[in-house]
Amino acid sequence: MITVLIPYYKIIFFKETLLSLAEQSDKRFHVFICDDNSKESPKELLKEFNGKFSFTYHKFTENLGGISLVKHWERCLALVENQEWIMILGDDDVLEPNVIQGFYDNSDEINALNIDVVRFSTLIIDDNSKKISETFVHPKIEKATDFLIRKTKNLTRSSLSEYVFRKENFLNYSFKDFPNALYSDDILILEHSSFGNIFTINSSVMQIRKSKVNLSGGLKLTNRHEAILKFYKTLLLEFRQKFNSRQIDYLECKLERELFNHRKSSILIFLIKYYFKHFQLLKLFRLIISIFAKIPKLIYLKLTSNKSV
Repeated sequence: MITVLIPYYKIIFFKETLLSLAEQSDKRFHVFICDDNSKESPKELLKEFNGKFSFTYHKFTENLGGISLVKHWERCLALVENQEWIMILGDDDVLEPNVIQGFYDNSDEINALNIDVVRFSTLIIDDNSKKISETFVHPKIEKATDFLIRKTKNLTRSSLSEYVFRKENFLNYSFKDFPNALYSDDILILEHSSFGNIFTINSSVMQIRKSKVNLSGGLKLTNRHEAILKFYKTLLLEFRQKFNSRQIDYLECKLERELFNHRKSSILIFLIKYYFKHFQLLKLFRLIISIFAKIPKLIYLKLTSNKSV
């Protein structure tokens, strides 16, 4: 059976999420609504859904999501005991009516292939629930590392809500606690699949909300840079052996582009140490030459910006 965990905090779109659960054609799921000590209590709203689907409401006395969204996910997971599959659903995202049914229609094949990570196709909706993207579909069977490279190339999108994870695998590792959980879901997909295959159900669609009140919309630039560096450190150091040489070259180049786009000394220091550690002296030499080549331009931009002030 599927357990749907909802790390709840904002009520503005929550009714649409609940309606989408109530309208599922297959009701073989249980929902845990994990209230992160929100000031916007959903209790009155939940009364409308009594008997429409199975759910449990739990309010935490400490707001943890504002400090660490990942730690809030972990305590939500601790509420689940004997269920086999877990979906972590945003409190503003929407399931189309056949999502749960789509999972069960494919469950025999999923189990036969020993799949631990299942995803649905997605589309993006705005504040008014208007569709603002095409439907993103994926290969039916795709290696997790190949998917990650596709995502970093902006050839697709991904967020936590459209995935279902086999629960027992959560016992084998801890979430990567990056700032605002940025990229934490990408690492989760890699680790939970054991760097193996993801199974996609393209006939069922999750609607992912992109709105002005999303947490990621208010992410500080410094936090974003910190998360980016931690993400690439994890890929290039901890998971290096999981990628082929061409993928590693691509990830290194991607991080160099982040350096030149944002001019963060922390990224530069990491790359110098990284290339030296892995005896990639030619890449280190090219990096240093590139840095020196850009210094005059950076000085010019700094001077001209000062003059304009």
